[in-house]
Amino acid sequence: MNRLACAILCLPLVLSACDRGEEGKDQAVSTEDQVVVATKSDADVPTWLSHTDPMEPARWLASREIGKPAPEVGSQTEHLRHSLTRAKDSFIEDPRMIANRTVQLGQMLAEAGKPEPYADLIDGLEEVAAATHRKQLFGEMCQHYYNTRQQGADRTSALSRLTERYAVQNEGQATP
Repeated sequence: MNRLACAILCLPLVLSACDRGEEGKDQAVSTEDQVVVATKSDADVPTWLSHTDPMEPARWLASREIGKPAPEVGSQTEHLRHSLTRAKDSFIEDPRMIANRTVQLGQMLAEAGKPEPYADLIDGLEEVAAATHRKQLFGEMCQHYYNTRQQGADRTSALSRLTERYAVQNEGQATP
């Protein structure tokens, strides 16, 4: 579908939302093909962290992990904050994207019966990336980690294999 057709189909939805006023913001807007729900509650933890979400990535991750809004200060939030700060030096993606990819990886592992805490995922993959002495793609490394775990490797073995695989990037180069 081209952009013009999409814009024309979405225009009635946008206009109907504008006509509602304040009392209709928490109601569902439905069309034949879709339902859009807007909420104003700060208690809700968004499924994914977007550029416009005001919640800090570490707090969002902690909230997602416990299933309710996490306090801004606390051991889990602080640990995740530290993990994301370290990850910023090892990965190309920003902390928001790293947080989203961590949740995605965590969900995939949990569905496979291999759940891991979010901080452990970030810390383990950060150690793999740090061994290369260059910034890596977090999303790509998450996929490699997941695939390695699905092949039967436990956490320690999977991280060790990834470290060996990524260390090849440094062959023939002097380490700093």
